[in-house]
Amino acid sequence: MKSLIAENLDDCLLDKVDLRRQWISQAVEEVQKVICRLTMEISHHDIRFQAVPYSVTYNGNIKVLAPSQFLVTVPVRGLAGYRETREQHWRYYTLEGTKLPCPLRDPEGLQQWLQVQQFRKSLWQWHEADVNIEGDIVPAKVLQVFRKLVENAVVTCGLSGKVSMLTNSIAVWLAVETSQGQVELELAPAVEIPNAWSKKAQWPRWPRCLTRWPSRERVGCIKSFGFTLLARSTYHWQLSFVQAEQMLLEQLDEDGGCRRKCFQAMRQMKEDVWCPGERPVITSHHLQTVLFWTCEKHPRSNDWQVFSKGFLRLVRKLYKCVSQHFLKHFFVPKSNLFRYANSGELDAVAQKLALFLKDPQMDLP
Repeated sequence: MKSLIAENLDDCLLDKVDLRRQWISQAVEEVQKVICRLTMEISHHDIRFQAVPYSVTYNGNIKVLAPSQFLVTVPVRGLAGYRETREQHWRYYTLEGTKLPCPLRDPEGLQQWLQVQQFRKSLWQWHEADVNIEGDIVPAKVLQVFRKLVENAVVTCGLSGKVSMLTNSIAVWLAVETSQGQVELELAPAVEIPNAWSKKAQWPRWPRCLTRWPSRERVGCIKSFGFTLLARSTYHWQLSFVQAEQMLLEQLDEDGGCRRKCFQAMRQMKEDVWCPGERPVITSHHLQTVLFWTCEKHPRSNDWQVFSKGFLRLVRKLYKCVSQHFLKHFFVPKSNLFRYANSGELDAVAQKLALFLKDPQMDLP
């Protein structure tokens, strides 16, 4: 057991973080090759889905949620010139196209409907009944089409021995065998909306004079990347801000602070001690959101000069959110990222965090 203020703490954490980076890099490398082959085959059969290219550096289409859980966004083609529309009355359908007689639930903060008429240009295939009901592009039908394409591509590409389909949800999940072990991937069709910012995203917050992180110039640059709509559920498209979030991460410590090191330490403890497992209730995206909120509340360089103080500040924020089962999305604060999380699993993590905060120790396996 090593004390939080032990002199060799930094070396211990850096060693663990470096090993994790190597492990993840190798897994991403192998997963990329599989995804590139599959999506090239899919795109050949259905022009609406683009191939995910292989990248020797950072691949923005692959989000590491946990060491063995990745989210892969597959851009769609043929929808351009997006414009927001006023929300209309609820619209819910069966997969066969029958309109349901009563509403199930209203879209929450990160969810919305999507109509083909919201795009100035659209391929005729998006008007077809396999994905479109009464003008709505229905994510469940998109996923139904996409799942069949993925199943066929796995066979056609000769990957049946390495890749298997998982069938426990409406979303499209794959299990991929890598040299680092099995990795589970969620493949989500993605409508990319560049150079626009969702009206649901209440950022930067008002009054702006009270929000000093990031800078005004950086805010404009980040918002220019736009947002993405993901098909991950039955009725609603999900807002995503992956590129904007990546920009915030890349420029964390321009003032010489230790925000990144504090975040990496929290993530390492989460994965090794507080919430390990293949599909953990708390993912890297949750930790990233905790980091962003804490950076906004503590924007000064002086707040991030001492590692132990910065690290404990993040852990206290994480404990508060987990124990209350409430974590606001950074860009869409009306959305609670723990809304559908398992309460029992959150309580178990909160208990571990509470014990740690009573006696901060770094017990790294």
